[in-house]
Amino acid sequence: MKRLFSILAVTCLMAIGTVNANATTFATTTATVTSVAQDEAPAEDLSFHQELKKRFIEGGPGFMGIVLLCLILGLAIAIERIIFLNLSTTNTKKLTQNVEDALASGGIEAAKEVCRNTKGPVASIFYQGLDRADEDIDAAEKAVVAYGGVQMGQLEKNVSWISLFIALAPMLGFMGTVIGMIQAFDKIEAAGDMQPSLVAGGIKVALLTTVFGLIVAIILQIFYNYIIAKIDSIVNDMEDASITLMDLLVRHKK
Repeated sequence: MKRLFSILAVTCLMAIGTVNANATTFATTTATVTSVAQDEAPAEDLSFHQELKKRFIEGGPGFMGIVLLCLILGLAIAIERIIFLNLSTTNTKKLTQNVEDALASGGIEAAKEVCRNTKGPVASIFYQGLDRADEDIDAAEKAVVAYGGVQMGQLEKNVSWISLFIALAPMLGFMGTVIGMIQAFDKIEAAGDMQPSLVAGGIKVALLTTVFGLIVAIILQIFYNYIIAKIDSIVNDMEDASITLMDLLVRHKK
């Protein structure tokens, strides 16, 4: 009987020791998880700008720097074109009315003075047409058409560079991806073993270059479409104004 009680006592002590050990292990695990969660919390709280900066640095200075240069140059040209096109926009109806009133009151010279005091390609085309009005209508029409082509060239100046950067940025990103994959397979070949840790870094860098190349292309594409739409709007105003000017000159000749 005493032997039985001794066995039971030893068993209870072992059970209590196991429970205490499990409790200690659980507490240690909980503390570790809490510590890891606290360490990871700042990483999850990164702002969009900080996350973007982090990913950009991880992508490497080689291709990422070239992609960033494409973005900077493309945005610089796009902003310059937008400012120029907004300054080139003219209230065509108001200008046409002012030219018509000047023709009726002061003749060709008064109308030319109105055009000189107005900015924009439409006013410049009006001035060229009025400057040839003393010859004949055909000469004025040819001057308007020729100078209209010159103004279109000025409106579309440097726009082709934006389309170049739109095509170049994702191509550079894809090239970085291919090079990153080649480096990853070189590491596998050198190690003689297929371990995820060997290729994960190279593949990550490769994909980051593609992502940033596509982001740059999307941003520049938005600006490019806006610029093209603005140019089309100004060109349409120029064509309508040219027809209206010819009608005004025909009526003035009569």
